[in-house]
Amino acid sequence: MAEITSFRGILYNTEKIKNISDVVTPPYDVISDKERDVFYNRHPNSAVRLDKGKPTNADTGHDNPHTRAAAYFKNWVKDGILIEDSDPALYLTAVEFNVADKPVTRFGLIARVRLEPFDKGIVLPHETTFSKVKTERLELIKACRANFSQIFSIFSDQENILGLLTNSIENMAPVFDFSDDAGHRHKLWRITDPLMHQKVSDAFKEKKLFIADGHHRYETALNYRKWLIENDPEFNSVHPANYTMMYLCSIQDPGLVILPTHRLLTTISKETQNSFLQKAETFFDIAKYSFDPSDPVTTQQQLDQAMAGTGGEHKFSVFIKNRKEFYALKLKTGVMDNIFGNEIEAPLKELDVIILTRLIFVKLLGFDDDMLDDHDLINFTSKKINAITAATAGTHDMVFILNPTQNDQVTRIAEKGLIMPRKSTYYFPKAISGQVMRSLTP
Repeated sequence: MAEITSFRGILYNTEKIKNISDVVTPPYDVISDKERDVFYNRHPNSAVRLDKGKPTNADTGHDNPHTRAAAYFKNWVKDGILIEDSDPALYLTAVEFNVADKPVTRFGLIARVRLEPFDKGIVLPHETTFSKVKTERLELIKACRANFSQIFSIFSDQENILGLLTNSIENMAPVFDFSDDAGHRHKLWRITDPLMHQKVSDAFKEKKLFIADGHHRYETALNYRKWLIENDPEFNSVHPANYTMMYLCSIQDPGLVILPTHRLLTTISKETQNSFLQKAETFFDIAKYSFDPSDPVTTQQQLDQAMAGTGGEHKFSVFIKNRKEFYALKLKTGVMDNIFGNEIEAPLKELDVIILTRLIFVKLLGFDDDMLDDHDLINFTSKKINAITAATAGTHDMVFILNPTQNDQVTRIAEKGLIMPRKSTYYFPKAISGQVMRSLTP
């Protein structure tokens, strides 16, 4: 079902870029403006200049982050900073990191994947996307005609395809071996054996792919292909834009970790803040925890205790601006069925992100669809300490903490053709950008 093939990747030239960690970055959507500036200043050939360009007050339709990214990309290829491989390859990666103070390694395969509409059931989404982000990504790809980062997808690997690949590189030195700013060690191998390519391609023919991270990029790839069909008379079935670049990870990999994505709300009226708990107590058991705003580490320990529980419990915590206590909310039995009945599919009603979105945001806070799509109203972070700081510093009016979605929930929802709210999952660590790029020029 899924068409997975090798491709001629574009990689940084290690003769000119001595330390690859100077130029690779996390994906664009988890880089703050402050972090972007750090990457910009770190190296003149940083991948951030391609994937998350820096705007200026003088930007025009002809000179903006996207046109500058296109110029960087063209010049770096011309100057040999980036080199396209002469032979098609599959690119195996490994990232070593700690989970609960225990070391784990997650393997991933970077390959070319044929684009498929979601309704064909081959590539399956699980999250809603932001329209504004897709518009911005489309302008970037139209200007640069390249994939600068890969879409992170997962698949069921009962046949141990990734095990086959890891065995094949046992005695092979990696092309890249570096540590990122978080201390995670990354390795990448180039696999050029055509027989191995065919084995992998054959093994994926009956697979479904579940998008873990990069929904905006995948939908943008579909939109870019549609735009080319409508505007390029030479577009055909073998055009590179019929494919995208993916990072493929096994669902069975012990290093496949999901973190929660906490919600940080702005522009919530004082009246709404003050009335929230009274409205919420109809649906939740509520406990109050006093904390010291100057001691976020101890506050996080309290928060971890408040959020702990047995499986099947639906727990949330909320910080409200200028209060020295946070509140732990535990959903009462039967609430979602009583309120929503058959309006929400049964598997969705078991998701904390659905409870947060439909019950708390829509019913209790009065959000509509436009507000849920407003990236300025709802900010996101996967780090509790950042969420706590946002609450205590007063930069946000309300902060909601939730527990992570599970991998089996992601695949179950996607297979049923259902969609979770935006930012329902945060796969950790993110698939790093800049290790491999791909041209979309025929």
